[in-house]
Amino acid sequence: MTTYHSIEIEGLEVFYRKAGNPDKPVILLLHGFPSASHMFRDLIPVLEEDYYLIAPDYPGFGNTSSPDREDFQYTFDHITEIIESFIDKLMLTKYALYVFDYGAPIGFRIAMHRPERVTAIISQNGNIYHEGLGEKWAARQEYWNNPTFEKRESYRTAFAPNTIMNQYTQGTKENSVSPDGYTLDIAYMSRTGNDEKQLDLIFDYQSNVGLYLQFQKYLQQYQPPLLAVWGENDVSFIPEGAKAFKKDLPAAEIHLLDTGHFALETHALEIGELMLSFLKNNGIQRV
Repeated sequence: MTTYHSIEIEGLEVFYRKAGNPDKPVILLLHGFPSASHMFRDLIPVLEEDYYLIAPDYPGFGNTSSPDREDFQYTFDHITEIIESFIDKLMLTKYALYVFDYGAPIGFRIAMHRPERVTAIISQNGNIYHEGLGEKWAARQEYWNNPTFEKRESYRTAFAPNTIMNQYTQGTKENSVSPDGYTLDIAYMSRTGNDEKQLDLIFDYQSNVGLYLQFQKYLQQYQPPLLAVWGENDVSFIPEGAKAFKKDLPAAEIHLLDTGHFALETHALEIGELMLSFLKNNGIQRV
C-alpha cells in the first residue's frame, strides 16, 4: 500500500508518498507541471510488489512547503538541490529515475551530478532534445530573449483552469481521462501567491534548454539503460524527443502510446508493464 510522509529539508516540509519494500530496487518518481506526486497514483500499484517507490512533491507544488519568493529562489537548479538533499536524507544510494515534464531537467541534473547512483532512466514525455520541443516553444524562446513584463504576464494562461484541463485531455480519446487529476492541479495552482512562483519557473525553463547538450553528453558517456515511453499526441513535448534518445543511446527502448501529455492518466497499466519488463531485462530486480 502507499503511505504518505513529510520530511524537513532546509527548513521546508517535503511531502512524499512511498510504497513497496525498502529492500527492493528503488525508483524515484519525479512529477511534472502543473502536477504533484498524485500523478503516480495509478502507476505505483503496478510496481510496488517488485520495487520500492518514492515520489516527492517539489517546493511550490502539491503538499510540500511553498515558501515566499523572497525566501526561496524558484529555479530548477534550486529545486534540484532540495531533491538531492531529500535523496540524501532518505539514504537512497541507488535508484532508477522516472522523469516526466519538469521532472526531466530535475532528474537529468541529478543523474549528471551523481551518475554512479542511477541504475536506469524512464522518460515519459520528459524531453532533453531540441527536436522534442513543440511549436509553442518558439514563443517561449522569444520571451526568454526579450523578457518584458507584458510577456511574463501573458504566461498566466499556462496555469489557467482551462489550460490545465486541456493539458490532461488533449490528444486522448473522448471521456478517457478522469477529472480528478486536473481538478486537483487546478486547486494547487490557484493558491495565493503561486502564480508568481510558477511564472519564475517558466522563465527559468531556459536554463533547462541550455543544459540539453550536457544532458546528452551524460548519456553518451555513461550509457544508462533508458526507456522512453511517450504520449505521442503531446503538443508540448512531441514524439521526436523520444526518438532522439537513440542518437546517444542506441540501445534505448522507445514506445509511443496513443495518448497525450499526461500519459499515466490513460495508460498507467501499460506503462507499468513496460517498465517491469524493461527493468528486469536490464537486471534491475531483487536478487
